[in-house]
Amino acid sequence: MKKSLIALAFGGLTIGITEFVMMGLLPDIASDLKVSIPVAGYLISAYALGVVIGAPLLVVAGRNQPPKKMLLLLALMLTVFNALSIIAPNYNFLFASRLLSGLPHGAFFGVGAVVASRLAEKGKEAQSIAMMFSGLTLANLIGVPIGTYIGHHFIWRYTFILIAMVGLLTFLMIYLWLPNLEKAEKINLKQQLQFFKKKEPWLIFSITAIGFGGLFAWISYIAPLLIHISNFEPEEVSSILILAGLGMVVGNFLGGKLADRFSPAPTVLLLLFVMVIDLGLVYFFSANSYISLFLTFTTGAVSFSVIAPIQMLMIRTAKDAEMLASAALQGSFNIGNALGAFLGGLPLSAGMSYASPNLVGIGMALVGMGLTVLFIRLTQGKVKFENA
Repeated sequence: MKKSLIALAFGGLTIGITEFVMMGLLPDIASDLKVSIPVAGYLISAYALGVVIGAPLLVVAGRNQPPKKMLLLLALMLTVFNALSIIAPNYNFLFASRLLSGLPHGAFFGVGAVVASRLAEKGKEAQSIAMMFSGLTLANLIGVPIGTYIGHHFIWRYTFILIAMVGLLTFLMIYLWLPNLEKAEKINLKQQLQFFKKKEPWLIFSITAIGFGGLFAWISYIAPLLIHISNFEPEEVSSILILAGLGMVVGNFLGGKLADRFSPAPTVLLLLFVMVIDLGLVYFFSANSYISLFLTFTTGAVSFSVIAPIQMLMIRTAKDAEMLASAALQGSFNIGNALGAFLGGLPLSAGMSYASPNLVGIGMALVGMGLTVLFIRLTQGKVKFENA
C-alpha cells in the first residue's frame, strides 16, 4: 500500500472518530452537561452543519492551492477545532466546537478523493478512494470503541484529546508522505458552478442526504437502543460498537469493488433497498440480544457500502467540476447525518421506544430509492456509468 494513501486514510480516521464517537458518548455528555439525550443528539447535527458549511466554502477558497498544502491546512483545522472540545465549559461551547470541527470534513474528503484517484493505478480509482475512506471505517472499528470506552470509564473530554493526537499525526504523515502533486490549471469557478444548474447533481445530493440519512437515524441512538431495548449493560456498548465498525469496513471495500465493476446508480438503488430491509429487522428484533448483535454488523455493512457507488456516481456526472462536487457531496452525507439525528429524535421526544428511530430510517431510505429511480430515468442514455 502506498504511504500517501495511508496518510489520507489517517485523515479519514481522524474524521471518523470525530463524527461517530458522539453517538456512543451521548449518555455521558448528557449526564455531565445536564441535558436530555435528544438535546445532546443535536451535537451530532452541529457537526453535520459544519460539514455542510465548510465543504463548498473551503474548496472554493483553496481551489488554486496545491493539493498537499490544502490537505495540510485541513488536517491542522481538524486538530485545533477538536481540541476546543476538551475545554468546553458548557453545552453551547461544545455545540460551537462541534460545528467548527465539521468545517474541514467535506473539503478534506473532496480534495482527498481527487488526490487518491490521481495516485491510483488505472482502473482502480474507486478502490483507491475506498482506501482513503477505510480510515473512516477503521475509526468505527477501533477508534470509536476506544473513544467510547475512555469517555464512559474516565472523562468524555479525554476522548477529544485522543482525536487531537490522531489529527496531529495525520498532519505529520501528510507532510512526510504525500507527494507534491502539481496543482491543476487555474480553475474557472463560474464555469464549475454551471454544473450545479443541472438537475443531476441535486438528485444525487438528495439521494445521499435522505437515503444515507437512514443510517444516522439508526446509529445516532444506537447506545440507548442497545441499553434499553437489547438490554446490554452500558459498559458493553463500546465493545458492541466494534461489530458496527467491522461491518462498515467490510461494506466500504464491498462498495469499492461494486463501483469499479457495475453501474453505480442501480447499485445504489439495490443497497438502499437492502437498508430498508435491514432497518426493519432492527426495529422488530432488537429485543433479542443475539439478533441485535448480528444486525449491528449487517446494518453497518449495508450502510457504508453505499458510499463508494454514490461517490463514483458524482465524479462521473460532474465532469470538470469533480473536486467541488465531491466536497459538496460530503456536505450531503452530513445533511443526512443531521436529518437522521434530528428526525430520529422526534419519536423519542414523543415518548416512543428507542427502536422507533429505525422507522424514520426506513422512510428515509425509501425516499432515497424513489429519487434514485428518478435519477436513472433522467440520465438514461445521457451519462455513461459503466467502466471502460
